[in-house]
Amino acid sequence: MVKSKYKNHFELNTFAPYPHIMNPSVKIFSGTGSQKLAEKIAQRFGATIGKINIQKFSDGEFQPVFLESIRGDYVFLVQSTYAPTDNLMELLLMIDAAKRASAYKVIAVIPYYGFARQDRKDKPRVAIGAKLIATLLEAAGADRIITMDLHAAQIQGFFDVPVDHLDSSAIFIPYIEQLKLENLAFAAPDVGSTNRVREIASYFNAEMVICDKHRKRANEIASMVVIGDVTGKDIVLVDDICDTGGTLAKAAGLLKEKGARSVRALITHPVLSGNAYENIENSVLEELVVCDTIPLKQESAKIKAISVADLFAIAIRNAYENKSITSLFIHSQLKGRNK
Repeated sequence: MVKSKYKNHFELNTFAPYPHIMNPSVKIFSGTGSQKLAEKIAQRFGATIGKINIQKFSDGEFQPVFLESIRGDYVFLVQSTYAPTDNLMELLLMIDAAKRASAYKVIAVIPYYGFARQDRKDKPRVAIGAKLIATLLEAAGADRIITMDLHAAQIQGFFDVPVDHLDSSAIFIPYIEQLKLENLAFAAPDVGSTNRVREIASYFNAEMVICDKHRKRANEIASMVVIGDVTGKDIVLVDDICDTGGTLAKAAGLLKEKGARSVRALITHPVLSGNAYENIENSVLEELVVCDTIPLKQESAKIKAISVADLFAIAIRNAYENKSITSLFIHSQLKGRNK
């Protein structure tokens, strides 16, 4: 029998894996809705933002194209899914393109998870939008989700892939500490935000009050009452979303009427639609402090943005290195203070 000179090339025991396969590199890309934030995250991470082009067609259709190889890489796609829904569709197409380009892992980094307020059937014949979005992200091929301050924490259960749910308290707590407020107390602008506010109040050993509101319809408040004593207190309102600003403005005014010395608000996601900027400017709020999960549409003397870039950069690093992210949460800080 004739011996092939190529025999040794096909023996399994001579195979040595390439280092790139054993140690996939990290590449961070941005959709059009979160470019500035993605650049900050990449900078904090120690990488340059990846090259991608969103091709636009005259009828409004678009197509993401990666302009560099991502084969075998950890690909992190940064995109908040705020309105318009093009941001969501763009993210889905980016995930699909990355999977088809043979990325090792595709992680959707969604600082603001849109449609999160549709987390249950609260009336007959309505969609559960948050679940539908989760299904779409998984169908597109996302291997992991990194997000922040979901409107309802149980949305994590809509996914069958890992979800890293970051907490804005890691950003807001240092800000509150530097204010050095004399008689600090925290307020929940509605009953739904009580758990979020209770954790921060526990960290500061401060009192908590609740503004209980009743709505006639979406974005329209019929009535509101304050549960708790706010006389002489420096109140900090805490919530995940500020949409039209109506709830915050009404809550702040009511708290001042009840004797609060000052009122300010810390909100994670500045949706700020409709007359939101006008509502905030005309309110009694000292300031509205938000995260940059959604870019601000305009400047305002009362609105200040704090970046989440460091927090997401750490989360990306730990996801890549298979490390825990527990230290980024308020409950781990509470345990440390109580020892």
